[in-house]
Order: sequence, then C-alpha cells, then structure tokens
Amino acid sequence: MKGDLWFMELTASPLSAWQLQRQNIATWDMSEPAVIPIDEDISLMLEVAAGNSEALRQLIDKWKKPLINFFYRSLGSYAESEDLAQMVFIKIYRAAERYQARAKFSTFLFHVARRVLLNEFRRRSRKPVDYVDPQEFNYGENEDPEVQRRLNEIEEVFQLAIKKLPEKHRTALLLYKQQQLSYQEIAEVMKANENAVKTWIHRARTQLKKEMEAL
Repeated sequence: MKGDLWFMELTASPLSAWQLQRQNIATWDMSEPAVIPIDEDISLMLEVAAGNSEALRQLIDKWKKPLINFFYRSLGSYAESEDLAQMVFIKIYRAAERYQARAKFSTFLFHVARRVLLNEFRRRSRKPVDYVDPQEFNYGENEDPEVQRRLNEIEEVFQLAIKKLPEKHRTALLLYKQQQLSYQEIAEVMKANENAVKTWIHRARTQLKKEMEAL
C-alpha cells in the first residue's frame, strides 16, 4: 500500500514544483546514442520515456530501498531518506523523455542520487557525513550479549572512521562496496577518471584500516 502511495504521489507531482530540480539532471549528457547493451532496467527506463507507468512502478519497487539506504546514514532520518529517494525518482521521471542509455541504469541513478544528497547538504549549509548502507554493515542480533556488545563497538568505530574520510574517498569506497559499481561506473557517477577512483578507494581503505586497528 505504501508503495502505491509513493507511486501516486510521484506521478501526480506538478511539473512546476520540480522545475529547479530538473535543471540539475540536465548536466548528465543524455543526447548521445546508446553504447551499452540494453538490460532490464534500461528497457524499463525507455518504457517510462514512452509513457509506460507500470515500468516506472517496477523501477521504484526495485531501487527504492537501495536509494533509501544510500541516503539514510547521511541524514540520520528514515523519513528524510524516503523524501530524497522520492525526489530522485521524480527527477528521472521528469527527464525521461530525454533519457539515453549511455551507462548502466544504476550508474545514472546514483549519479542523480549523489547530486541530490550534496544539494541537500548545501541547503543545510553543512557537508555530507557517512553514506553507510545499513544493510551493508548489518551485523544482526546475537544471542550472546557480550558478542553483541563487541559488534556494536566495532560498528561504532567504523562509523567514526568513515566520517573522517574526505567526501570523494568515502563516496567512491561505498559506491564500490555497497552498490557494487565498477571503477568505470564510479568514475561516471563522480565525473572523474578511473585512476582517480582507484586512488580514492585505496586511500579510503588504508585510512579505515589504521582506524580499525586501534580496536
């Protein structure tokens, strides 16, 4: 039921309310022809461009949770994470008619998501902190209280270590580990070259290792 409400709110959102947001997505060049194989997600996005509302619903169902997880630890609020995830879908929905499959859909999606997150922090006049996916570092509940306490301590130290990373290092590492994007895809998301991405990830891992070794 909640998913249906999400879908209805998105498709009913007046264009005028999101005109400024559409300006940001235009920076992703969608004018060139497709250069990659057409997978299921790309096919759905092309159907959205053709006016297929069911295709949009399928994309929302598949990608809503990963987007919310991407936003959650940066915002510290599930409700706000839902709002930003919905904003991402509204942005790609409004720009669907100009969509061209120049990269994997996940690359396109998280490019938009990162811009939304950075814009939100600019609006709040503070920088992003930790983009940690709750599922990626979900240790689960343990019946042994002592073991659970230790796992909670490890997670807390990890969170503090993540906060110390420069934004580019943190984003590159978490897109690589959490969202399973390739170096090339991360480079496209972050508008950088692959060597820079590899360097950011290596430095992030090195710094995290030093922080975790203090345990």
